[in-house]
Amino acid sequence: MGVSSFTSREDFSKARAKGRMQDLLSTLQWKNNELLSFYEVTKLLNPKVETYRGLKAIPVDKVIGSEGRYHDFTLAFYPRKEMLRSRWQSIDEAHLKQVILPPISVYKLGSCYFVRDGNHRVSVAKAQGVEFIDAEVVELDSEIPLEPGLTRAQLERRVVAYERQRFIDEFSLDRFMDMDLVKFTSPGMYPEVINHIQVHKYYINQHKKGEIPFDTAARSWYEQVFLPIVLQIREDRLLYSFPGKTYGDLYLWIVRHWDNLKHGVEEEVTIENATKDFKNRFGKKWFKRWTGWARQLFKHS
Repeated sequence: MGVSSFTSREDFSKARAKGRMQDLLSTLQWKNNELLSFYEVTKLLNPKVETYRGLKAIPVDKVIGSEGRYHDFTLAFYPRKEMLRSRWQSIDEAHLKQVILPPISVYKLGSCYFVRDGNHRVSVAKAQGVEFIDAEVVELDSEIPLEPGLTRAQLERRVVAYERQRFIDEFSLDRFMDMDLVKFTSPGMYPEVINHIQVHKYYINQHKKGEIPFDTAARSWYEQVFLPIVLQIREDRLLYSFPGKTYGDLYLWIVRHWDNLKHGVEEEVTIENATKDFKNRFGKKWFKRWTGWARQLFKHS
């Protein structure tokens, strides 16, 4: 075995050890130590524009995810599987011998990058402290900032905050809604509530001669639909059974559940029935509530 082969073998073993340590620490903190998945991120961010940027030298520490190999590497791009050894070591050997390798291929979102092709090369570069790597870049637009070390849970919170701000800025419904009640914790919920208001507007417009303003429909939905369900949630002490969730979250879940219960049932299903049935089916017992609170604590630390 040559010197470079022995060194690359040692390099991989060290990188794997660091990866295992990261996985262990993440498990103790109930955090996900996987790379960000490009498809999951784009599903959240929904970019509209794609632009080819050509060949560029990009900062290695700005590579935060992968298109297809996100299960194989940790958040810091350390290898997680022994099966990666052969390919990883061959690239490390090439690096030690100063062999010029082909550029990697990446997507750029904001100021960060997701690997399309070249995951092992990025992993070796990070392990060896290389600052820049040649890459063929395709850029996608993003209005939400990304940075190294970002987890999916953190990204989801940013998306929720972005959607909430757009909800307030675009419709100014905080003029008559208590936004501490109309508050959600999952992406897509604010747009879903706008759809609820639009449906409510359609139904009340059937009994009006002219088109009613969106604000009028929103106030009616808030007072006649949302608040009565929130009061039912309070009466049944549902928040206690769903740690970390809000009145808004439970409103949406219960309305979906209520709609499901009404399908194929001849007798009337009231919101009280739906709320109690939802709690009985999905509410957490005391131990699960405790672990849920603990997870929320670590999640936001």
